[in-house]
Amino acid sequence: MRLLFISLGCDKNLVDSEEMLGILRDRGHTFTDDETLAEGIVINTCCFIGDAKEESVQAILDMAEYKKAGSCRALIVTGCMAQRYQQEILDEIPEVDAVLGTMSYEKIADALETVLKGERKLEAASLNYLPMPGRKRVVTTGGHYAYLKIAEGCDKHCTYCIIPRLRGRYRSIPMEHLIREAGQLAEEGVKELILVAQETTVYGKDLYGEKSLHILLEKLCRIPGLRWIRILYCYPEEIYPELVETIRREEKICHYLDLPIQHASDEVLRRMGRRTSKEDLISIVEMLRREIPDIILRTTLIAGFPGETREQHQEMMEFVDEMEFDRLGVFAYSQEEDTPAASMPDQIDEETKLTWRDELMELQQEIAFDKARDMEGRVVTAIVEGQVSGEDVYVARTYGDAPDVDGYLFLRTQETLMSGDFVKTRITGASEYDLIGEICDEFAK
Repeated sequence: MRLLFISLGCDKNLVDSEEMLGILRDRGHTFTDDETLAEGIVINTCCFIGDAKEESVQAILDMAEYKKAGSCRALIVTGCMAQRYQQEILDEIPEVDAVLGTMSYEKIADALETVLKGERKLEAASLNYLPMPGRKRVVTTGGHYAYLKIAEGCDKHCTYCIIPRLRGRYRSIPMEHLIREAGQLAEEGVKELILVAQETTVYGKDLYGEKSLHILLEKLCRIPGLRWIRILYCYPEEIYPELVETIRREEKICHYLDLPIQHASDEVLRRMGRRTSKEDLISIVEMLRREIPDIILRTTLIAGFPGETREQHQEMMEFVDEMEFDRLGVFAYSQEEDTPAASMPDQIDEETKLTWRDELMELQQEIAFDKARDMEGRVVTAIVEGQVSGEDVYVARTYGDAPDVDGYLFLRTQETLMSGDFVKTRITGASEYDLIGEICDEFAK
């Protein structure tokens, strides 16, 4: 059967999508990017914040039109929205034939067969269940980099976040499964491995009695073929000495950390259910920069949390100005049903939230542009992403740039480069968030 697969949301959701693609491929199904030719459509949804929910709903409604008027015989909805609104989707969108919750993606091929027999299907495994990797995924990121999901769920229960209700408690994937999966990816040509989870820093505590991310990293560094290992979603309060030492010591580990801090006001952090104070955050950032001087730090913030005052927003502005994060993103607070924050008093109006978000981003823009200009003259290794059509210009990323969320490095050269090649590059200029460079040594595949 010819299938169209739509994957929405985060990179953790993308891993689930790639698992489903692998299952469907092994059952003999093929894939298309053209919805008019699709005999079946699968939408892996997200509903973390309001904008993501709207995108998922619109995708379902758009594909429902093809179900009514095209060659599509099966429309299946999976992922976080499917978990959150299981029966509602089936009841309110008759074109949807099957709904699979977050822990049920392994059943995708069986669900498709059920639908083709003329039955509707609702599949929602317990949130205590943990699907295990083992099959060969269909990597959709170009082949030279891939995400490795090392755990499922979250135990933090931040007051604004719905994830524990959609993905369950924190469950680490056993190390032997991850090493085997990473080895398969490396054999298929993956050179950059990006570790993801709702929180990577507490990996292994539930299985092995102590934080074990540093042990997993050491084992991953021994896999031939992998050149870079990048870590995302590190809760700052959970960073520990052995992890820092491993990052510093192992050459394959990028000196890059993603630290979601969300705010800098102690009162706002308390209402968010976060487990750090502003003093803690300053101390952690200073420690990381002292121990790993060339580390690139990314963070995310929430603007307009319930009860946030203009003074607390200004405190966050001053914190951002002082800390000078290398990469920073800001979300306007999204009032999500079934979360404690949704019923808190003093909800902030949408205009104010967006204004505060924009003020933070404008401040960070100045910081980011200055940091990009400060890169001029430095020699760095970069991974090639592709070529600009019709030009002798290649798009690459440095160790300080994660795919899709950070900037790029543009290289003008008459060398023939391939995606996944590593090149030594001298930075010659900057254009806003992006860098401009030239090859200063032969590239090494």
